Amino acid sequence: MRDAGCEPALIRCFLQSRERGETEYLLQLLDRHRRELLDVLHREQHRIDCLDYLVYQIKKEGRPPR
Repeated sequence: MRDAGCEPALIRCFLQSRERGETEYLLQLLDRHRRELLDVLHREQHRIDCLDYLVYQIKKEGRPPR
């Protein structure tokens, strides 16, 4: 779970719930963490897209007219 970026508190909660056999809750925890990771990924992808566009514009301005 650490490799998936889970905080220690989430790991503890997960392990306690697993001991109690709370399968549905375990799946909810994992799904919530997955959605959080996807949100971060999408924000970072947007930033990369903005940088790529800036690079494109700079290169386009630097080209001599055809």
